[in-house]
Amino acid sequence: MIRSIMTTDIDALCKINSEELGYDYPREQSLTQLRKILNDSNHYLLALYEDETTKKILGYVHAEVYEEIYAEPTLNVLALAVVRDNQNSGIGTQLMSWLENTAVSKGYKSIRLNSGMSRKSAHEFYEHINYVHTKNQKKFIKKLK
Repeated sequence: MIRSIMTTDIDALCKINSEELGYDYPREQSLTQLRKILNDSNHYLLALYEDETTKKILGYVHAEVYEEIYAEPTLNVLALAVVRDNQNSGIGTQLMSWLENTAVSKGYKSIRLNSGMSRKSAHEFYEHINYVHTKNQKKFIKKLK
């Protein structure tokens, strides 16, 4: 079942972020970020997939409103992750369908996302659900003091 994310989900989200996405961000900092994000529902969309029987969180999607001066507002997927043992079971598709339906209901005409070059199975999944690879990019980051 897909439901809204709550702050009480933080431990499961941290585990998924670490094990499936490779992000080992501290729990307390993650909780601070989650609280901030949940208070900005005009900019962020979040949902998770919870097993109805076990109540175990098996995946989640996180998107933001993406606005530029050169394009119509769209949604930008920041994270889509499904617990490894539950991948290829339709959970990712359900989460993305939820996001697409929510986007349409809010008037957005497209959804964009970035996916690391090494994540071949993720690329196959996105193509399977009709997302089109449009260009290759490099990501640059500068750490500030």
